[in-house]
Amino acid sequence: MAGNIKDKEAFQRLNFLYQAAHCVLAQNPENIELARFYCFTQKTISKRLVLRQDPSVKRTICKKCYTLLIPGVTSTVRQKRGKGRQRKTVVRCLSCGLTKRFPNNPKHKLWVDQPEAQLENQTSQGAGPSSNSTTQGKKCDGSSGSASTAAKTTPTAQTNKPKSS
Repeated sequence: MAGNIKDKEAFQRLNFLYQAAHCVLAQNPENIELARFYCFTQKTISKRLVLRQDPSVKRTICKKCYTLLIPGVTSTVRQKRGKGRQRKTVVRCLSCGLTKRFPNNPKHKLWVDQPEAQLENQTSQGAGPSSNSTTQGKKCDGSSGSASTAAKTTPTAQTNKPKSS
């Protein structure tokens, strides 16, 4: 299914800019401005072409100053307890001071990781999960599987009564 991507060249360009930002910071950690320019260009292209980026990529770019967030180099990462003893990961950008908080819920799944979000699992009709719920109740003979819809489609005794004048 990877061959059916709408803007394959655009995604390749975004991938190249993201990797270039990583390589720049790996070779010289003081060259933050060039990596920031690559990340800003990447964000601008994705906005202009209305492309969705993977959450793991978006989490590693600062929303305020577009710095690539690498723990220990351009950001700090801490584990803190929030309300109700729930742990959170706090990522703080060292350039602008913006903090991001991510809950550490082991049962939580991102929408991208859920099976219904994958294109392979959706029907060929192109409709979302709402169309699946309507087709599951139908039987092969065309009758509905639920009693409430069957009662609505059958005529009631009141409609067969003769009208009185």
